[in-house]
Amino acid sequence: MMQAQLTPIRRSRTGSLLTRRRVQLLVGMALAGFGPLLWRLLVAPETYFVSTTNAFFANIVAVAIGLWLRLSVENYPGIRSSTSILPTASAAHGLVLAFFFFTRQPYDRLAFVAGYLIHVLWFYLVYFLVQRRNVLQIAMVPFGAWQKLLSLENVSWIPLDAPNLELAARCDAVVADFSAELPPEWERFLADAALAGLIVYQVKPLAETLTGRVEIDHLSENSFGSLVPARGYFHLKTMIDFVTTLLALPAILPLVGLCALAIKLDDGGPVFFRQRRIGHRGDTFTVWKFRTMRIGAGGATQSAREAAMTGTLDPRITRVGAFLRKTRLDELPQALNVLRGEMSWIGPRPEADVLSHWYVGEIPFYRYRHVVKPGISGWAQTNQGHVAELGEITAKLQYDFYYIKYFSPWLDVLIVFKTLRTVFTGFGAR
Repeated sequence: MMQAQLTPIRRSRTGSLLTRRRVQLLVGMALAGFGPLLWRLLVAPETYFVSTTNAFFANIVAVAIGLWLRLSVENYPGIRSSTSILPTASAAHGLVLAFFFFTRQPYDRLAFVAGYLIHVLWFYLVYFLVQRRNVLQIAMVPFGAWQKLLSLENVSWIPLDAPNLELAARCDAVVADFSAELPPEWERFLADAALAGLIVYQVKPLAETLTGRVEIDHLSENSFGSLVPARGYFHLKTMIDFVTTLLALPAILPLVGLCALAIKLDDGGPVFFRQRRIGHRGDTFTVWKFRTMRIGAGGATQSAREAAMTGTLDPRITRVGAFLRKTRLDELPQALNVLRGEMSWIGPRPEADVLSHWYVGEIPFYRYRHVVKPGISGWAQTNQGHVAELGEITAKLQYDFYYIKYFSPWLDVLIVFKTLRTVFTGFGAR
């Protein structure tokens, strides 16, 4: 019988100091803050003013905010340090820069920019020296639905032959199916592991974290807590959508004009495409997009459902339309839908009403995706791309349910980062 061990276990997998977030933060703050400051003092002391001191504190604060943002978004699947360092560092320094703009406090621009570059370079150095070589090792309790995790990549799965606490202590975490009937010795093992300070995961939430999808069997099984997402953030997000759209209009309107001109020059047809779609709470609304397909290309024999679907290399798509779809510029007119409160910048994509009615009859709980506002970009779009077939829609719904379950500003920030990647790469376009 295994003896209970209640004291924390020291792991045998020891890493360098650079693996510790506290060390990364302190060194980053020192380099970004003191580096430009010392340069001013040693090279050009006559140019040292109060603005240099302000830049010193600004760089320190920006490094702290940047790491905080990274830790917030890296909890979600599909995001690595290599892809989050530049956006979070830029956002952090942008927030500090906004403080200087609104308060009109002086700051040393050269020192501030130098601090930003040092900030980015330091965390990329840490990533290439330490983090990219780290592979998560998770010990598995071999009961219940544990085997479905073995197909998930980027994790070293270690099935346990016996309730061996010493072996588990060499791993980053332990995972078990809590709904399975566990023998008493394995139940004691999990309790001892938790008391010893090890991280113990449940199979289903861990699978959600690694895949970014929530499987739908029974709605009550998905641990939503409340079927309605956080109301406070829902209303705050509506206000943010409205304000950001107003602020973005000076940049959006010239792009709208250029796209409209390109469409007219391409085939001379209408600029805009309008379609009835299903929105928040199942209400229908008219979505606006740039027209990307030839007029009447579907033919008289094509059903309404077939016409609403876009296939791979769809022959109906025009030359200009292909470019607009790849860059997502065809979605720009939906800023009008955002201003009218019918859509958000981030959320599940609204489906055409003819498709939505079909999906409701074929896929359990499909209507639940309408509990939040539809969005121009979303979690499913940035992870899966465009889909239309029923089998693909089921997987898409699992992404949508993940978004609803973890509905938060941090997930929206992550989707913004992933959307930028989508725009530049054309990922998932049809």
